[in-house]
Amino acid sequence: MRKVRQMRLHPRITVGELVKEMNRAGVLGAGKVGKAVELVNEMFSNPDYTVFLSIAGAMVPAGLRRVISDLVDREFVNVIVSTGANVVHDIIEALGFRHQIGSFMAKDKRLKREGFGRIGDIYISHEAFQELEKWLNEVLKKIPEEKRQKIAPCEILYEIGTRITDSDSILAKAAKRKVPVICPNITDSIVGFQMWIFSEDQKLTLDPLLDTAEITKMVFDAKKTGVIILGGGWPKHYTLFANTFRDGADCAVQITMDRPEPGGLSGASLEEAISWSKVKSKGKTVTVVSDATIVFPLIVAAVLERS
Repeated sequence: MRKVRQMRLHPRITVGELVKEMNRAGVLGAGKVGKAVELVNEMFSNPDYTVFLSIAGAMVPAGLRRVISDLVDREFVNVIVSTGANVVHDIIEALGFRHQIGSFMAKDKRLKREGFGRIGDIYISHEAFQELEKWLNEVLKKIPEEKRQKIAPCEILYEIGTRITDSDSILAKAAKRKVPVICPNITDSIVGFQMWIFSEDQKLTLDPLLDTAEITKMVFDAKKTGVIILGGGWPKHYTLFANTFRDGADCAVQITMDRPEPGGLSGASLEEAISWSKVKSKGKTVTVVSDATIVFPLIVAAVLERS
């Protein structure tokens, strides 16, 4: 039985050193963060891993956009499974609009009058979405009509990514590195509704089953699969269920604020996932109960310090 080692800090401690101290302590939240760094480092450093990054929640509005796009650019992440909302906010930033620091105590009726929407303590102008709709309409017209006859959401996001000039964009980096952005539920977003409006006048047929074909192909082709889950929601389930076709992921890290007691998937432990063959019985896992906007940058910084 290993003893808890008391952490030792010093004025010039690096993120990597701090996490080592947390790992040496080895218990509670600090121990889990330390283990998460070890597992993410294994995924990023071992070329046998195909790494799936599952994104739910306000990750782009909260400032993780460049963190994610840099991981794609460094070829640490091979597949992104994202909510439509994070795709929307990535494009908004690419169009030059910025998310603003606001307040949880905002007067929302006033915000509406002034032309802002609120995500927690983050504000974004309604104008951003109006410009997004105009821009997207023009982009969709540029995609050849024969390609729009039956197209996967990941393929249309690739086409959009190739037309984004902002080098910090997740979609742009993903298109450049040929990293699929899987989003069969894209219709549950402003981008998806705009695609529907476009399809009323011009040819556009999205086939979400083609995204399923793409993600399962990645699973089948992988020597090992590693999964990093930010938040929960359908991206978590979609990513993990795809891995049932190979009897589960080899390695998985989950960062969530949700709890398992209500029985919802977002708070379900990765140990529970073993019973469904979403994670291998001998797979390496850790669930970190924390805000991903705090913990994920910490984990990435610690891992990058080793590379």
